Amino acid sequence: MREPHLQLLEFPTIYDLLTAATRGGVPILELIDVAVNGTPLDYNAIYTGQSEWKILPPIDHPEPARCIISGTGLTHLGSARSRDSMHEKIGGAEENLTDSMKMFRWGVEGGKPAKGFIGIAPEWFYKGTAATNLRGHNQKLDLPSYAEDGGEEAEIAGVYLVSDIGRPVRIGMTQGNEYSDHVFEKKNYLNLAGSKMRQCSIGPELVLDPDFASVKGKASILRDGKDLWSKPLLTGEDEMCHSLANIEHHHFKFAAHRRPGDVHIHFYGACALSFGDGVKLQNGDVMQVAFKGFGRPLLNTLSAPGKVDELISVLRLK
Repeated sequence: MREPHLQLLEFPTIYDLLTAATRGGVPILELIDVAVNGTPLDYNAIYTGQSEWKILPPIDHPEPARCIISGTGLTHLGSARSRDSMHEKIGGAEENLTDSMKMFRWGVEGGKPAKGFIGIAPEWFYKGTAATNLRGHNQKLDLPSYAEDGGEEAEIAGVYLVSDIGRPVRIGMTQGNEYSDHVFEKKNYLNLAGSKMRQCSIGPELVLDPDFASVKGKASILRDGKDLWSKPLLTGEDEMCHSLANIEHHHFKFAAHRRPGDVHIHFYGACALSFGDGVKLQNGDVMQVAFKGFGRPLLNTLSAPGKVDELISVLRLK
């Protein structure tokens, strides 16, 4: 991509491009240069939805169920405070700390080990696969009939491809909206797993070699075309209690996460939420995520059609 244009490549998908780069040992930028093909496209028209071309997530998999989406929480001071307020206990003694704050303190104490050493494990969660839960720029994020709420989580996510020999390769990073059910989670910390099983979005761009030391950003909610809420963001390793290497180790230490050919999208954590400021999103609200150095903002609209929850019954094998 060369602003304000997009360039077509001779690869049918980004996955094919990445696979060729990891297998052939050719630097990916060199591979992109020789694969350029066709007339550049107007990025402005595509970005704003005024073109027949649409922006898909910047990474996927030919078998969508092999694109695994996960994340790490309690990595930022802001997120720890927000989560702690959800599960607040009375009193300041150690025994009265919430599990969230205990885990955050463990990260502060042991989340950035010396090079070559393993640190404390961070909180980890699963969000599903691209087959059902991955969306791109300008696509709607659905509020399920069973959900109690839907709120943005503005984050940066890492994109990984597992090589043919089972070695994880970080391809790059992208802006993301991790989108969760914070009302359901607030009822009980054990609801965290279920609150994360929602759609999410990434993009519109995949940055191959970003500066992830200290990254400034902004999250915004627009209602009826007007600003409803916004907040500055600060992410990156310098602003986190876990190093990137430690996060990556504790995700890929599981053999199931090192299956050759799989793609992983891993969210690194949010530092601020509109939910923490008492905002409840409504149908049609637009969530915007923007981080400096990561391309154009990511926009998604909340779709809450108000369907009634239906019982899912399981058939018995006859």
